[in-house]
This record gives sequence, C-alpha cells and structure tokens, in this order.
Amino acid sequence: MIWYGLLVAAVAAERVAELVVARRNERWSMLRGAIVAGQGHYPAMVALHTGLLVACPAEAWLADRPFLPSLAWPMLFVLAASQALRWWCIHTLGPRWNTRVIVVPGLPSVKAGPYRWRWLRHPNYLAVVAEGVALPLVHTAWATAAVFTVLNAALLTVRIRCENRALAAPTTSVPA
Repeated sequence: MIWYGLLVAAVAAERVAELVVARRNERWSMLRGAIVAGQGHYPAMVALHTGLLVACPAEAWLADRPFLPSLAWPMLFVLAASQALRWWCIHTLGPRWNTRVIVVPGLPSVKAGPYRWRWLRHPNYLAVVAEGVALPLVHTAWATAAVFTVLNAALLTVRIRCENRALAAPTTSVPA
C-alpha cells in the first residue's frame, strides 16, 4: 500500500505541474485575446479528477484490495504510456495547451505530434481515459475505475463538444 500511495502522490504531483503549465499558458493566451469557453463544466472536471486521486488509495485500503502483479504491471505500463502521451500533447501544443478550453483567435490548427492523425482529434483525452482506468487498477481498485470511467465519459462528452465548438468558431464567445 505504501508504494501505491507514493504512485498516486506522484500522479498528483504531475497534476500540480500541469496546473502550473496551464496557468502560465492561460496568461500567454489572454495577452493574445483568447476566448475562454466551458467554464461551467470545469469545476466538475476538477472535482472528478481530484476524486480519482482520493478514491484510488481509499478503495485499495478500505476494501482491502489485493495487489495482483499480473494486473498491476500492465496497468503501470498503461499509466506510464498515458503520461507520455499527455506530455507529448502538452509539448506539441506549447503555450496553447490548457486544462481549460481557451482559444486564441486567428491561430491555425496544430497538425503536428499526436494531433497529425485525423482519427484522433483529442489525443489528450485518450491519455485521461487510459489514466482513469490504469491508476485504480494498479491496486485492483475496480470500483473506482468503473465509477470514474462512467462519470468521465459523461464529462468528456460535454467537454469535447464545447472544445469542438470553440475551435470551430474561435472569434465568437462560446457558452459553457
């Protein structure tokens, strides 16, 4: 359990690093006349992702979930791959990447890195989905994985629609 707690803490530290990058990028975007959309769903997203980080060790400990190496090691690989994909997205988008939906009018679409594939328009969300399954299953917290996956699917439906609208019409204000 101690190692699992440290893993979840490392993921939480990674999330804090994301927030630092997002805040810096938000300032960059706002100086260029950015439009912010989707503010209505953002608190739910923060709560859901914070809940994942709390629920993973809580379920593993309170429900006395076993550590199953045959499940844990593949899930650690998926978790590492999801982090690599997320940071590839962050690096590729540069100052445009954010945890919020923020669009700078007039900038062309990014078509490099993981964004070059037309069939994968939002690769960062693939990383989020993979992480949401893998992190709990490293220590067989299957209930957390299931609940997060269902709630995240609902949230991503709203988020992706909002983001697509914002990207399609970056010169107009897009409601939450």
